[in-house]
Amino acid sequence: MGGDLAPERDAEAYRRRMQRRQEVQRQRVGERNVEKGLVLVFTGEGKGKTTAALGLVLRTLGHGESVAVVQFIKGGWQPGEAMALELFGDALHWHALGEGFTWETQDRDRDRALVQQAWERSLSYLEDAGRKLVVLDEVNVAMKLGYLDPQQVLEGLERRPALTHVALTGRGAPPPLLERADLVTEMKLVRHPFREQGVKAQAGIEF
Repeated sequence: MGGDLAPERDAEAYRRRMQRRQEVQRQRVGERNVEKGLVLVFTGEGKGKTTAALGLVLRTLGHGESVAVVQFIKGGWQPGEAMALELFGDALHWHALGEGFTWETQDRDRDRALVQQAWERSLSYLEDAGRKLVVLDEVNVAMKLGYLDPQQVLEGLERRPALTHVALTGRGAPPPLLERADLVTEMKLVRHPFREQGVKAQAGIEF
């Protein structure tokens, strides 16, 4: 560890320790030369799953690559990130193909049909070598609700070109997806202003 966590109090001893650490890190980085399209899962009860995926969107667009975002379940409003990212033009394709939460839609058959439409659109992007990143937002929730078969999703992931990344977000990611993923981040809920303080969803924070 560096900084004040390091045991050395002498500046020269600390410098030698950091030099050794630098050599080790350079060797580790040099040995890792595999490049592949990654499956990244953001799940858990905490806030920030979609936000994390959208950070990847911005980063990928910043490198001049093309991105597609397909939102399951969500719909009925245009979130701030979609409006902000419009400036990237055709480099970003964004589709909100749901109609909202289940307690708002109150129609399982229609919800299921919309999820399948979203999945078909997702497949068209997953198979497109021109898209460096595909984000399937809230697809984990669609699987959790029984509207989408996890095996169907796993098979779709295998249809990607070798260097296409895909990020899947939402609570309750199924175990088979977690086993398949290259990266899994679980957001842990510690505190939330809506639950504990009665603070409503606010523009720029929640949408």
